[in-house]
This record gives sequence, structure tokens and C-alpha cells, in this order.
Amino acid sequence: MALRLPRIASAKKVPKGYFAVYVGENQKKFVIPVSFLNRPLFQDLLALSEEEFGYSHPTGGLRILVMKNSFLMLPLA
Repeated sequence: MALRLPRIASAKKVPKGYFAVYVGENQKKFVIPVSFLNRPLFQDLLALSEEEFGYSHPTGGLRILVMKNSFLMLPLA
């Protein structure tokens, strides 16, 4: 099953229980549930992103090291 994001996925404000990630070359913003932080696949993705970008981001969100289409196809949901 691919990643299914609620309509809030592109919200300008990040609601409680969610966090922002920036994906792909164009840094497309996604607002995703904090529950994803418990998923091993997402933890692996964050570890790879930490190695590449670190955790200091001027945008206020985390940068994810995958293309947008690949991110949307991740089996996280």
C-alpha cells in the first residue's frame, strides 16, 4: 500500500500531531502524521537524510532524500 496523505498534506500551517517534510529536488512540502516517526522505513529514510543534509533546516521542516513520486509510493500507510 502506498503512502496516503490526508487533504492536509499541503497545508500552510502544520497542525498538532503532524510535521513538515520537504521532498525532492524542488522541495515539495508535505505535512505528515508524527506516527510515521515510529515506522522503520521512515526511520531509515530519516537516517539517510540526516547523513546528507543534517537536521538544521532554514525552512523549519526536514528534507527527505528521495524524489517526490518515490516518496508518494512508499509503503508507509
